[in-house]
Amino acid sequence: MKTSRKALAVLAAGAGIALALTGCSTGDSKAPAGDGELSGASITVGSKEFTESHVLAQITALALENAGAKITDQTGISGSATVREALVSKEIDIYWDYTGTGWVNVLGNTTENLPEDLYAAVAEADAANGIAWLEPANFENTYRIAVKSDFAKANGIATMTDVADYVNANPKDAAICAASEFINRDDGLPGLQDAYGFKFSEIVELDLNLIYTQIGESCSFGEVFSTDARVISNDLTVIDDNDGFFVEYAGAVTLRQETLDEYPAIATILAPISEALTNEAITELNGKVDNDGEDPRDVAEEWLTAEGFIA
Repeated sequence: MKTSRKALAVLAAGAGIALALTGCSTGDSKAPAGDGELSGASITVGSKEFTESHVLAQITALALENAGAKITDQTGISGSATVREALVSKEIDIYWDYTGTGWVNVLGNTTENLPEDLYAAVAEADAANGIAWLEPANFENTYRIAVKSDFAKANGIATMTDVADYVNANPKDAAICAASEFINRDDGLPGLQDAYGFKFSEIVELDLNLIYTQIGESCSFGEVFSTDARVISNDLTVIDDNDGFFVEYAGAVTLRQETLDEYPAIATILAPISEALTNEAITELNGKVDNDGEDPRDVAEEWLTAEGFIA
C-alpha cells in the first residue's frame, strides 16, 4: 500500500501522542493488552453501517476493553458525514475511517492532484480540527465497479475504459446499482463518469448490502468495495480502474486528539492490530459475517484471540 510510516511524525503534536507513538515504534509484539493500561477509561466506539466498519469497531472495542476500558457501543451510524459529526460532537470517541474519505469528504478536497502521501496529508490537515489519525492498517478498501464474471467475459470487459466503451455502445443495458453515498460523492459515481467520459443510462439506488446480489439482476454494473468477500461469493469480476480515478482508501483509526492525549495507550494497543489487518485478513473477516452469517463481535474476538492480541 502507498501509506508512509514517516507520516506518524505529523501526529506527534503533544506529549500524549508522542508517548503513544513511542510505544508503537517498539515493534511487532502481539502480547495481549490486558494489563490495565486503560483502567478507568470510558470510551464510546462508533462505526459506519457496513460490515467492515462493524468488524473493525468490534476489534477496537474488544482490544480496548481487554486493556481495562469501559466500552459503550455506538455502532452502525449511517453515512460518513454523520459518523464524523458524531466524533466531533463527542457522541462517540473513536471509529475507523479511510484516507480517501478524509481527504475528499471531511477536508473538502477534490480527487485531482492528490498528494503523494495521502495519509500524511490527511493526518496533518485534520490535526487542525483536533482529530488524530493513527497509523493506517495494511489494507485498502476502495470503491470499484463490478459485473458478473460471465458478463465480463462475454463482453470483453476488464477495465473502466472497457466499461465506458460498452455503456456508450449499449445504453439500454447500462444500468448501475449503487448506494446513495456513492451516487452523490465527487470521488464516487459523478467523478467516475466524468473521468472516463460516459454516463450510465439508469441508476438503481439500493442499500449497499443489496447491491452484490442484484448485479446481473436489477443492473449489469454495481458499486462494490474491494475487500468485500461478497465479490467472491456472488461470482463477480472487479473492474480495473485503469486510469487511477479512485482515491486511496487506507483504513485508519480516528479519534479526537484530546482523547488520545488523555489515553495515549490507545495508540500503543491498536498499532500492532492495524499492522496485522491486511487485505487478505479483513476480506476473510468480512466474509465470515456476510457469507457465513457470523456476528461481527464473535468474528472480531476469534481473530484477536487467534492472533494473540487478547487472551
